[in-house]
Amino acid sequence: MNPFDVIVIGGGHAGAEAAAAAARTGAHTALVTHKRATIGEMSCNPAIGGLGKGHLVREVDALDGVMGRAADRAGIQFRMLNRSKGPAVRGPRTQADRKLYRQAVQDILSEYETLTIIEDGVEDLIVEDGPGGPRVAGVIGLSGQSWRAGAVVVTTGTFLKGLIHIGEKRIPAGRAGEAPAIGLSDRLYGLGLKMGRLKTGTPARLDGSTIDWAGLDMQAADAEPVPFSFLTEKITTPQIACGVTWTTAEVHRVIGDNLNRSAVYSGAIAGRGPRYCPSIEDKVKRFADRDRHQIFLEPEGLDDDTVYPNGISTSLPEEVQEVFIRKIPGLERVAIRRFGYAIEYDYVDPRELGPDLQVKALPGLFLAGQINGTTGYEEAAGQGLIAGLNAARLAAGSDPVILDRSQAYIGVMLDDLTSRGVSEPYRMFTSRAEYRLTLRADNADRRLTQAGIDAGCVGAGRAQAFHVKRRQLDEARAKLQSLSLTPNEARGHGITINLDGRRRTAMEVLAYAGVDFARLVAIWPELAGTAPVIAEQMEIEAGYAGYLDRQEADILAFRRDEDLRLPADLDYGVIGGLSNEAREKLRTARPATLGQAARIEGLTPGAITALLGHVRRAAKSA
Repeated sequence: MNPFDVIVIGGGHAGAEAAAAAARTGAHTALVTHKRATIGEMSCNPAIGGLGKGHLVREVDALDGVMGRAADRAGIQFRMLNRSKGPAVRGPRTQADRKLYRQAVQDILSEYETLTIIEDGVEDLIVEDGPGGPRVAGVIGLSGQSWRAGAVVVTTGTFLKGLIHIGEKRIPAGRAGEAPAIGLSDRLYGLGLKMGRLKTGTPARLDGSTIDWAGLDMQAADAEPVPFSFLTEKITTPQIACGVTWTTAEVHRVIGDNLNRSAVYSGAIAGRGPRYCPSIEDKVKRFADRDRHQIFLEPEGLDDDTVYPNGISTSLPEEVQEVFIRKIPGLERVAIRRFGYAIEYDYVDPRELGPDLQVKALPGLFLAGQINGTTGYEEAAGQGLIAGLNAARLAAGSDPVILDRSQAYIGVMLDDLTSRGVSEPYRMFTSRAEYRLTLRADNADRRLTQAGIDAGCVGAGRAQAFHVKRRQLDEARAKLQSLSLTPNEARGHGITINLDGRRRTAMEVLAYAGVDFARLVAIWPELAGTAPVIAEQMEIEAGYAGYLDRQEADILAFRRDEDLRLPADLDYGVIGGLSNEAREKLRTARPATLGQAARIEGLTPGAITALLGHVRRAAKSA
């Protein structure tokens, strides 16, 4: 008998969410990590959210995850990005106090009675033969102790054969000061999985007391911070400002003169780095026409004067970092506490996974986070939650939970990864979502919380709060539909409406330019008791109404393809009308649905038609 239902390897953002999600279902879960004290560590930038990423955090929170609540407790500079644009592309973000964030994650995990934390590394997996072939049955620790489980989730981040590069220096490490995972990487290669190398980087850490803050522009937090979690009523942590500075032509000259000493440009690193978060060497090389690049000086804590210079990630030698950093305005006399570095690590081609994040070739093994070729805390958290939930469901004998592209940014990400794979670290953007008018950050709970309740991963407190909010929204919507006025009455209130004699409901009036909920209250005082969050949702619904109707039609068409599931054992060799190339792509990807097959790169419409015809004929003859 297995002592655990689920074992999660790694205590980073993916691991914390995986362990919490499994535990919320009631599964007996073990989180195996080198150090209990580093669970929830922010290894790179001390920030959560942003454009696209903030949507992921809201979705994780809607499914009762950890990240949003931890960010609300630790956030020290909340800002709503794209505030001047439509709600669909606004991105909540906060600078976080590293210590407070780490402590918040650990405190939340301590609340789960079925979660056990084990301090150890994992050297290997226990793989056993079963009726259907090999499957994962547990893990073996560096200590020599082994633990059995019904499912295992691997969330090793940059630890798989991690190698730090600082100029010519090479340091085996998963992150600064921590040993890499060698044996586990060898095991994954030994399973025959398609794997590769990727790289990411981090800037130096600076002594804030040695920065000339008086000569810098400062960026303040929002006057009224908007929380991440739907359960957070108000942000109470003190808010701070960040400094803003720029590189100069002299900084670029120093970097350019030493490009051959950068690990990225010397040929020492084979792995691809994140295109959308390039090193300062990349910026200077690729954007040679620009004479400066922006740098945000982000304090790492309320009682920690360490500063993270966001925008100058580097793998140049330490002595070169000393020179170019001190040529940046405001940093002329700065003390460097830790030098920047690049880190190269192994990852598994995510096309080896199903949409539930289980390895196709090895049942019981789930992967989440940077091991799947992604970058960023938020992408890791979204994967971790889904992997942990599905690992628990597998151990319990239940069907997996799979989110599609029309339901969530998490669904977009997982479909992108498992259908298309990656050639560089994957990062979420709002532009990746076809249905972004529907997939807004503000309505993540309305899209996902009921699904989380049905899946058993949402606690009673959140479920109750969700039901109350949903009832309030329904009541507000019904009231707005029940109230109406004529065009002449509207003009009497200063609202210009065509004099066509047709009465408009309050919901329709709310869609007119310059009309907000406060204007409606002036016309219909009975609306005065509406809660601000409900009023805001009504404003958004009214403004997007026509667009959402059209997008709903697009989603229904998408669902027709997504609902047509393809047999896991489908023999593509017997399908007529497929080229050899198409057959090979389908065999490799093993798409779960017709829609997923259609998104495989290079698969023609003719191939999809042939596949559809074969599946329909097989269904009729069954």
